[in-house]
Amino acid sequence: MMRVGIVRFPGSNCDADCARAVREGLGQEALFLWHKTHSLEGADVVLLPGGFSYGDHLRAGAIARFSPIMQEVVDFARAGGPVIGICNGFQILCEAHLLPGALIRNRGIRFRHRDVHLRVERTDTVFTRACCGGQVLRMPIAHGEGQFVADVETLAELEADGRVVFRYVDESGCAAASANPNGSQNDIAGICNGAGNVVGLMPHPERAVSDLLGCKDGLPLFRSLLAAVPEAVAS
Repeated sequence: MMRVGIVRFPGSNCDADCARAVREGLGQEALFLWHKTHSLEGADVVLLPGGFSYGDHLRAGAIARFSPIMQEVVDFARAGGPVIGICNGFQILCEAHLLPGALIRNRGIRFRHRDVHLRVERTDTVFTRACCGGQVLRMPIAHGEGQFVADVETLAELEADGRVVFRYVDESGCAAASANPNGSQNDIAGICNGAGNVVGLMPHPERAVSDLLGCKDGLPLFRSLLAAVPEAVAS
């Protein structure tokens, strides 16, 4: 049985959705980890959910990065443990320097809440092993600070190393200005670290895991975790 630890910060609002995706979508164990603790409680995977941690004061993810549990998350990630950041979780991973770049206010300033299409660019990360290269997935976004930016050198390194995991595209899988909801550079929707064990993305796969939610395109991402922790599933 795989244990997925879902960190709860003050202001998290997608933690229950993530737990439901793990329990009902995968049949695995989800446990909540309070931000003030210093233990991951034996979690095989750590998931930082969406929301507005600490009310997004200063900037999104800036305060959550200093929560007591984040030192445990950083150590776990650097030891090769699977860490996923969704929306606000992606912002926190960037603030904690587990992922490069930053998420800033959307182009046009407005909060964006709609379905988008993503093209899977890399299939050997902990969150894409059950996907096919070039696969197009549909899932919702809900963010005000989702524009991914990085300096020229960092952006070139991400592209050269194949660390762009998801890219905003249209329904046919092609790049289009109208398909990029926030102005992210190079249409980037998600990236990973060099080892592929830390993945951050702005769209919400946990809101696309059931026909009742209108779409099941998020399930392959969660199923990828089973391949990432085979010994936990077999035990």
